[in-house]
This record gives sequence, structure tokens and C-alpha cells, in this order.
Amino acid sequence: MKLKQKFDNKSSVGFAEGDVNFSPQRKEWAKTHIGTKTQKLVDEDAEFFLHQSLSSPCLNVINKSEGIYLEDIQGRKIMDFHGNSVHQVGHGHPRVVNAIKDQLDQLPFCPRRYTNQTAIDLARKLAELAPGNLNKMLFAPGGTNAIGMALKLARYATGRHKTISMWDSFHGASLDAISIGGEGLFRKDVGPLMPGSEHIPPPRRGKCHFNCPDENHDGCIEYLKYIIEMEGDIGALIAEPMRWTTVELPPKNYWKRVRSICDENNILLIFDEIPSALGRTGKMFVCEHFDVVPDMLVVGKGLGGGIFPMAALIVRSDLDIVGDRALGHYTHEKSSVGCAAALATIECLLEDKLIDNSVRLGEKGLTRLKELKSKYPIISDVRGLGLFFGIELTKNGKPAQKEAEEVLYHSLSNGLSYKVGGGCILTLCPPMTITEEQLNEAFDVIEAGIKEVS
Repeated sequence: MKLKQKFDNKSSVGFAEGDVNFSPQRKEWAKTHIGTKTQKLVDEDAEFFLHQSLSSPCLNVINKSEGIYLEDIQGRKIMDFHGNSVHQVGHGHPRVVNAIKDQLDQLPFCPRRYTNQTAIDLARKLAELAPGNLNKMLFAPGGTNAIGMALKLARYATGRHKTISMWDSFHGASLDAISIGGEGLFRKDVGPLMPGSEHIPPPRRGKCHFNCPDENHDGCIEYLKYIIEMEGDIGALIAEPMRWTTVELPPKNYWKRVRSICDENNILLIFDEIPSALGRTGKMFVCEHFDVVPDMLVVGKGLGGGIFPMAALIVRSDLDIVGDRALGHYTHEKSSVGCAAALATIECLLEDKLIDNSVRLGEKGLTRLKELKSKYPIISDVRGLGLFFGIELTKNGKPAQKEAEEVLYHSLSNGLSYKVGGGCILTLCPPMTITEEQLNEAFDVIEAGIKEVS
């Protein structure tokens, strides 16, 4: 059977999730920055790994990571403001590395029928930190797995399989996760998805689908009520409390109103904080910014200290109702090594006052970005929450996709890596260990790139 190759030099679904690895800017950058040895390894990678958007062909070859820096095999240091959102405490934090080494010496693996002290200690710590009455949990090897557990538990708890989620959202790349997710890059051409996965427009400040004129966002809220009324049997609403890829903050009262609607209709509210939790926004959990407690909270990515794959589903204690069913049943469900990494990560966040650093530098960083916006008309908006920033570029009232890519590759040429979200938003996600001097250095690089494309 002859199989059709599904990719070419253009993205078939636009710029929904990130910068595109087939863009002309990528090719031009590679000509002048990728040496013979690097290219050989990139080609070998392409030979053995399945090709997929955003991952292959690979950009470069990394040889070392430490603190806020990556180092490629050509010896160039790169400030990492991307990090796949796992590097809250930086790369290779000594406390996390030592905790993993100690655990490897003592208990490298814990079979599923057993527990261990480290796993219990992590569960206790997360129960103490989580808001409200979220104090029961399960661990999993990754965020997508934890999303799957949340969806299964919602079905058991409500007896209903239908969900409401948001267009443009991302909850993982597995079939169940892309069913509730809303990014075309992951859904397009894949065939039938899970039934009952309803979607609504996201609540964007100032530019939502319904052009809501004020902070009450009545149009979005009324549409949510309409979907619930028409469907009649929704079990769960799952959402990112803030849209991570594009740094979209919801209207001030939106989540409180959604919480009330869910309570009135016996719908479980599930927050996906896989990339956003654990302090980078200035609070341990993003939902704390909006004074709303979900029924389930999913965290991951940075939980393993940027080293070990770790995620957790944290729920209300009264949702512990399916002892005779398997919600996750993962081989590394209570990984002693992963739990040691997570405990050390939390210690770093609290004892090194990294959350305070996020608040302080977040305020200074946003001030700097507002100054850039006043200088360069191509910047239509800047926004941020803690040490997480978005710079939106538009030209003639339209997304400046080409210019955003050009700024990105200018930055890469000058030792700074980050993500382009939504096609035109420079998404900056530095480690929480960063200094003010390093943050300013990164912003200097970005300003130089914006000045050049302007």
C-alpha cells in the first residue's frame, strides 16, 4: 500500500500552536547558523524519528543545559525562555539532581501494588498547597495521562460523558486530549474524535468571539448557558484558567461566573494547569489569581523539576468514589524518583523564594514591555502574569506572522530562545531563577529584533 506523505513546506493548519519548522525564516537561519556536525546529527534524527509538526526537522542539537541556559554542540549558549514550560527551577537544579541521585541509590522503582514514603510525602505536600478542599490525588508519567484520568473520573462521578472545553485550547496530544482540545494542528484530518466533546469560544479580554464590551463578558457567559441548556447532560467543563500558548488572561469575573454556572448545573469544573502551575505566574496555582477553586486540578511539566516526567490529578476528597475501577493504573504511578524530584522542586520554589522573584521581576518585566509597546507600532499588545509574558505583533491590523518569525530567528541568532504562539505572539517563559540583569539582557535582544523588522 502506498502511503501519502502528509507534510510539505507549508503548515496545513496555520500557526495555531507555535512557530513552524518549515518556514522560510527557519531555512535561512539554518544556512548561517547550523554547522556540518550539527546538520549531520539533525539529519540522523530525521532518519530515525517519525516526523511531526513543531518537532521535526529539529532546529539544533543541544549538548548541555544548566540554569537558564542551553548550550548547543557548537558551543553557543542560549537563554531558554521556552523550556517546554518545565524549567521553573532552571535546568539541572542541584537540589533536584541530588534528590534524584539519592533516591536512585535507595529505591529506584516502586511497583504499583506498593507505596513508598517519598510518594506519600509529595501527596501530603500537594494537598497542603492546593487551594480549597483539593486533597486527594493520583500521579502519572505526564500531563496528558492526568487529563485522561480527570475525564474518566468525571464520567464516573456524574454518570455523563459530555464535556465543554474551549476552541484554541490545548490539553495534550492523545486522542482523548485532542478531542477536548481546540487547536486545529492536533485535530485536523485525524478522523472521528470522542463523542460529546462540545466547544465554546475562549474568553479573550477585549477581543472575544462575541465582542463583549466589558469585563462581565455577558456574551460568552450567555453562550455557555445556552450550550448547557441545549445539551442538557454535560458532565464536566475543562479549561486552562489562562491560555498558556498566547498568554491570554480571562476577564476579571469570568471564572467566578463559570464556577456558579457549573454548581447550578452539577457540572464538574476541571482546570488544566499542566504548563502554568507551580509559581511562575506569581502564585503556586493560576486559579488562585481568580479566587476560584475547581473540582479537579491537573498539574505537570515543571512538577518533575524539568528532569523527570511527572504529573498529578488533584481532586476534592468526596470524588474518591471508584475504588473498584482503574483511573490511571500507570506503571510509574508512584515513582519514588519522580516524587523525590517533585519534592525537591517544591522546596526550591518555597525556600529559595522563587515565587517572590516571579512577582518582582514580573512587574518589572511588564513595565519594560509597555515601554517597548509605546516605541514600536508593530507591537499591538503586551501582557503578562508573573514571569510569563506575551508580545503580540500586528501589521495593518492583521497578525504579523512573518515579522514574528523574523524576530524569533533574530533572537536565536543572538542567544535567546522562546516560542511564537498563535502565529504572532512572542511567548516568553523564563526560569524562575533568572536575575533582573538576565531578564533585561533578553529584552534587549527582543527589542533589537523588533527594531530591525520595524
